[in-house]
Amino acid sequence: MAVQSSQEKSGTTAATLELLYHISRELASDLELTTVLQRVLQLSLETIGGNSGSVIVLDANGKPVDSAIVHTGQMYDHTTRQLSSTLKKGLAGWVAEHREVAVISDTSKDERWHRRPDDEPDQTGPKSAMSTPLLAKDELVGVMTLVHPTPGTFTDDHGALIRAIADQAGIAVLNARLYQESRRQTRAMTALAESAVAITSSLGTEDILTRVLEQVKKALDVEAVSIALANPDRSTLTFQASIGHLSEKVIGKQIRIGDGIAGLVAQTEEAMVVPDTAEDDRFDPTIDRQTGFRTRAIACAPIRTGGEMIGVIEAFNPVAGAFDPDTELLLTGIGSLAGSVIRHGELFDRLQAAHQNYRELFDESIDLILITDWQGVIRQFNRQAAETIQAPGDSLTGRSIYELHAFDEGENGSHFFTRLTGEETVSYESELQIAGGAKPVRVFVRRIRLEEEDLLQWLLHDITERKSADALRDELISMIYHDLRSPLANVMYSIDMLQTMIPASDETFRSLIDVANRAVDRIQRLTSSLLDIKTLEAGQPVTNCTPVPVAEFISNAVDAIRPLAEAKDQRVDEDIRPDLPTVEINRDMITRVLINLLENAVKYTPGKGEIRTGARLVEAGVEVWVEDNGPGIPQEHWQGIFDKYTRLDSHDLGFGLGLAFCRLAVEGHGGSIWIEPAQGRGARFVFSLPDRSTL
Repeated sequence: MAVQSSQEKSGTTAATLELLYHISRELASDLELTTVLQRVLQLSLETIGGNSGSVIVLDANGKPVDSAIVHTGQMYDHTTRQLSSTLKKGLAGWVAEHREVAVISDTSKDERWHRRPDDEPDQTGPKSAMSTPLLAKDELVGVMTLVHPTPGTFTDDHGALIRAIADQAGIAVLNARLYQESRRQTRAMTALAESAVAITSSLGTEDILTRVLEQVKKALDVEAVSIALANPDRSTLTFQASIGHLSEKVIGKQIRIGDGIAGLVAQTEEAMVVPDTAEDDRFDPTIDRQTGFRTRAIACAPIRTGGEMIGVIEAFNPVAGAFDPDTELLLTGIGSLAGSVIRHGELFDRLQAAHQNYRELFDESIDLILITDWQGVIRQFNRQAAETIQAPGDSLTGRSIYELHAFDEGENGSHFFTRLTGEETVSYESELQIAGGAKPVRVFVRRIRLEEEDLLQWLLHDITERKSADALRDELISMIYHDLRSPLANVMYSIDMLQTMIPASDETFRSLIDVANRAVDRIQRLTSSLLDIKTLEAGQPVTNCTPVPVAEFISNAVDAIRPLAEAKDQRVDEDIRPDLPTVEINRDMITRVLINLLENAVKYTPGKGEIRTGARLVEAGVEVWVEDNGPGIPQEHWQGIFDKYTRLDSHDLGFGLGLAFCRLAVEGHGGSIWIEPAQGRGARFVFSLPDRSTL
């Protein structure tokens, strides 16, 4: 070999420097990674020679993130998966591990070369190859490999030259990689921001799911996207939404948590990217067989909210052929964002359904319903209210509820609103002002919470028919009272005459006379009560009040009903304390009140039962009570049981006036009457008689 002169060496060095300067300028003219990789390969092949070459770009952790191949003048981008085998066990892997230039004169004789089928003698056969690390500030950013079809072509001089080129290319590849990563991160953040705006602008679950699918498809540029949500049993997922090719066929399909990619992501709650489903045993092709869709690559992330996994989101088959490195991060971000929005959407759907149900009940009610604030200003009203009051459009809105019906300030004043504050439903009777006059109504008022506002709901029930029936009953009762007076007087006169005619020793006839007298007394009490009801309802005061010992009228009442109790083998006990005072009452009226209560107790208490009555001294006067051990009265009936014509048992033949008389009589004396829980089974009626000396 001839010795190269210093002049020749100087010329070679100058030519090399000029070449490297030219390469440096070419590589620095662009930051697009794909363009940089193409130029690195083209310039290297033009400078050194060869018919093919490849560049693999590595990230900071040594993982391949991009690549390019040139073969017989044709450029191929994004070939990372194809080159992965050479990075694992081929020449590129050896160079990456040792960070040294490798020159192979004959690929058939060097174990570092990863042989492929086309390396066989009857194919392309042995070649010459060399590979160099791409370094930038001691960081390995990639590996470049060149191949020549003729063995023995590449020498150590070529190795030195490719190393010099690699020194220039390393910086260019690193800058392009960082630029690409920066752009990817920017795109990811932009996609997340756009997704946040698009997703959170929806309210209903269906719309939210559609927006999520659209954003994922746009951000990842894939063929299809699906969302599967966890079922209440937490053991399966159901596909609720899908977009893309054959998407309609996947809706409603179920998979078990733990099965397939989606099931594993739901189980582990960690995102997963499968670049090639054909090479991953975790992929379950069941859904593909059911739908006809072919999944080549899949990315899947959990959907979480409040630390809870509620479903998964899957992206299928990237259009570019491979997922970007930031796919997992981007899909996880959208999944986390979608979780809370989907949960809010479900709550919104339930709220809308509840509002719809309320609105349907509100509008379809046969009663008038009005919603007001606490000052009575009408906010909402149903169709029945508008039709009954004959108010077109929104003409009721803003009016006062008190303009529409008679509201007794004296009866329903401050105490009325106090009861409403305590969550109680308050009711009273009134008249609704309508175009044709007035309509009798029963008003029910309660406090409600509507759209975060504290309001009142007024339900006005038409009681015209009931009032008409009551009027007919009043008329009938009045007729009965007037028609009974004369015959009853004749009966009483006849019994008195018989008593004077029957010998005192005739016990049989005396017994019959006693029965007749008790019957007459009961009829007298009934007719007197009918008259008292009319008098008291008319607002007339109770008259003929005299001081009466409490023990006296209690004993008289017990004596009056004792024969009825004995007939049923019942025991009647009196609990009368010796310190009970004298009360100023209409003796006959209050005695009849107690007799009514005792007769009811006898009626509803089974044979051999026990009835107790008594009185106790309280601060405001005296309380008298009657208690039995019968079936009792349901608490929901306690409030209306003292109203006229109220009968708990539909089989009763009476008019339902007994307890109404008791209430009117007691209230006429300034007292009140109520029901208390009995000690054990049964009913306990109590009425108060105030100390009238303090009134």
